[in-house]
Amino acid sequence: MSESTTYLLVDGENIDATLGTSILQRRPQPDERPRWNRLLSFMGEHWDQPVKGLFFLAIDGDIPVPFVQALTAIGYKPIMLRGAGKVVDIGIQKTMEALQERDDDVVLVSHDADFAPQLTDLAATPDRRTAIIGFEEFLSHELRRIPDVEFFDLEYGVGSFDTPLRRLRVIDIDEFDPLEFL
Repeated sequence: MSESTTYLLVDGENIDATLGTSILQRRPQPDERPRWNRLLSFMGEHWDQPVKGLFFLAIDGDIPVPFVQALTAIGYKPIMLRGAGKVVDIGIQKTMEALQERDDDVVLVSHDADFAPQLTDLAATPDRRTAIIGFEEFLSHELRRIPDVEFFDLEYGVGSFDTPLRRLRVIDIDEFDPLEFL
């Protein structure tokens, strides 16, 4: 098998909204946001192949130049979309459909059920690896039940935060460390 590439498709709005609304219950401070470069490094090491990060953004007015420059500097290709409807979802769905024609591996960074049909098709492709990165407790039921998809928790698996988040989560007994709570 020739060397594949991992495509990391980031639904940044979904992750940011989940972090702000559901976890912090406020707008995240800069030091509370994911360190996006760690996702690229993590997947590159985990699957031992090159990673191309595509970071999808809805642009309604001005381009967030500092953020776009920062994404570019750490190795992402910002995909800035505008138009009617959920343009980020549409852009990611189209990209997933286009990747179906390639032999590359795919990682979705989102919790959104809207991607379930495309991820199901990708995961069913022989010899293709697929994964989801996000917060496990907020992963949609539709994404959770897709067979042959690895899951990596954005905080605990990938280690993309500098400070611990205050999350309520179910802990596997084998991973339980009472010292975290004392």
